[in-house]
Formats: sequence, C-alpha cells, structure tokens
Amino acid sequence: MATKKGVSLHSKEKNMENIYDIKHISEYNTAFGVETFHPLVSVINLSEATPQNFDEVTRIRLGFYSISLKETHCGNIKYGRNYYDYQNGTIIFSAPEQILTVEPNMETQTNYKGMTLLFHQDILRGTALGHNIKNYSFFSYEVFEALHLSEQEKQTVLDCISKISIELKRPIDKHSKTLIVANIELLLGYCVRFYDRQFITRSDTNKDILIRFENLLNGYFEKEDLSEAGIPTVKYCADQLHLSANYLGDLIKKETGKSPLEHIQFKLINLAKEKIFDQSKTLSQIAYELGFKHTQHFSRLFKSETGYTPNEYRHLN
Repeated sequence: MATKKGVSLHSKEKNMENIYDIKHISEYNTAFGVETFHPLVSVINLSEATPQNFDEVTRIRLGFYSISLKETHCGNIKYGRNYYDYQNGTIIFSAPEQILTVEPNMETQTNYKGMTLLFHQDILRGTALGHNIKNYSFFSYEVFEALHLSEQEKQTVLDCISKISIELKRPIDKHSKTLIVANIELLLGYCVRFYDRQFITRSDTNKDILIRFENLLNGYFEKEDLSEAGIPTVKYCADQLHLSANYLGDLIKKETGKSPLEHIQFKLINLAKEKIFDQSKTLSQIAYELGFKHTQHFSRLFKSETGYTPNEYRHLN
C-alpha cells in the first residue's frame, strides 16, 4: 500500500483495536501526498492530492476536526458503521476521535474532487470558537445526516476554504491564528445557516420523524415498566429512530421549539399527575414506579414543570 509521495499508513503501527491513529495533521497530509504549510491546519484539494492506494479495509481515527466538501463519488468510504454515498456538493463533518473506514476501490481513487479542511483543536485554544466549538452539533451527526448544498451555497463554502488556504501559504505571523480561526468560524456559521435551510426544505421528512418520535414515547410510557426499564433517554430514542442524538435534538427543537428531553419530561409529568391521584400510594412509591431512584429528584422535576411539589399538587386536586 504505497503512496505516490510520503509513506504508507501501513508503516504506522496499529493499536490494539486495529485502528490507525493519525494524531497530527502532517501525518494526514503525508498520506494524501500534500505539503504541510501549518502544523495545526490544512486545506487539501482532493483533485490535486495523491492519496495512497488502499488494498484492504483500513480504519483510521483522526485526532482533529475534518470538514470535507465532496463533489464526486470517491469510492466506498464509511464513518462508523454506515456507508456514505457521496453526492455533488455534500459536506461531511467529523470531530476528533471519530473513526473513518476506507475500503479499497481502485477505479475511483484517481477521481477525487472536492476540498477538505482539517484543523486541530489546539489552534482554537484561547479563542471564542474554542469555547463554542461544542455548540456545533453537526460534528456528531451520522453520515446520512450530512449537509447537502445548493450551487450557491457550495460556492460560499469554497470561498471560505479558499481564504483559509491563502492564509496558510503566507508566512506565519502574529495575525495568522486570528485570521485563520475567524475564517473557520465564518465557515461554521454558514454551515449552521445551511443546515437550518435543510431542516426547512425537508419538512415532510422531519414531520414523519416527529410523528415516529411521539409514537415511540407514547408506546414506551404505555407498555414499559419504568421501575425496571427506566426513563427513556434521548440517546435511546435516537437509536430507535436510527438517528444520532444530536441530529434528533436539533430536528425536534426546530420543528417544535422544545428539545427531545423536554418532550420526554412532559409525558413523564403527565403520567405522574395521574399516579398522584392514587391516595393509596406514597410519593416515594410513585417516584419509584416512574423510574426515579431518588424521590427528591422526582419532586424537583415535578415542581420545575408544574410549579407545585407532588404533595402540594395532590392536596390541591
């Protein structure tokens, strides 16, 4: 598995999970046969890169953020357990420690087209973006929740990446970090806007997911013994709907104005109100039946949602 430039990934040792850890951007650049202009940031034009030939399935864990705009089909690549069918003008995001699986496809390895931006979290330290990067939830989306761009949106993304590329090729000075981070933040801001547009243009699909989410919760609270199964989590619901927790959260919030957790708590409190009318049960028994390990946690949530403690609500009604 030799590269046209640099060294093969197979010259690096695998860890115990049979995953190649690429911790430094310079290592990634070497694998794609491109020059490293900055140790913490890289822009790769895939049509000019010379990636190594993968003659077997290869799993790679990146130690930095990756934003890839794909314009043509680039072979069989999957993130996590899911294949990604590259479309024109599609962006995929990955955060540090996510795993990329590359499968061999000799016919398409010379037909890469698109741009990839890599940036290490170290360049964000001490900046506003470093503090807020966790708020860009699409870095944890699944691949089938990727961002699909219009031609105009694609050009906006390319313009942002081009500005970063130009800055990387300038000599590093005291302004370099500020300008590079500012352009990364600008790019992410546009991606937030474009995802909002995508949620709107896919409203029919979103409403279907919302209905399935509601049906899932209704079925859970009607059939499950909460004292044994516990209160459903957002991750549980996302897994049942075959979505990432972040994507489900963003979608539900945009469709209803409330988070999935708020929907779960609303149904839980409605069930609690019914049980509180049963005078034969203590509040501790009710809290246990609702899946709470501690009565005070139940009381605190109930009061925050209704304005009354469970005991006050019982006597009020």
